[in-house]
Amino acid sequence: QAQLAESGGGLVQPGGSLRLSCTASGFSLGYYAVGWFRQVSGKERDRVSCISGSDSTYYADSVKGRFTISRDNAKNTVYLQMDSLRPEDTAVYYCAFEGTSCSGLFAVVDRHEYDDYWGQGTQVTVSS
Repeated sequence: QAQLAESGGGLVQPGGSLRLSCTASGFSLGYYAVGWFRQVSGKERDRVSCISGSDSTYYADSVKGRFTISRDNAKNTVYLQMDSLRPEDTAVYYCAFEGTSCSGLFAVVDRHEYDDYWGQGTQVTVSS
């Protein structure tokens, strides 16, 4: 069964760094659009970053210049390097995949068509 697993979260001080991993099993992630999303309890899930099948990237304004998305096809994994972390980055982070374009992935998520497929996510807490 095709699925994604998030890992790498934790507790970090403001200004610190974390690297999140999104690892696929049951299929090859290489040519898919893969996105990172985050959710604070009681709020909607927000877009954070995305890498398309052709490796073009998208970043939310709130994370531009601080977060970097990349993929390692040999490890079947997409990473989110998070630097200069802020308390407002605290959330559960999830990854998702769909087609080859980030716009297509976002449309699927926005229509709640991915609701049955989200993984457990990984908690990121930025606090002193």
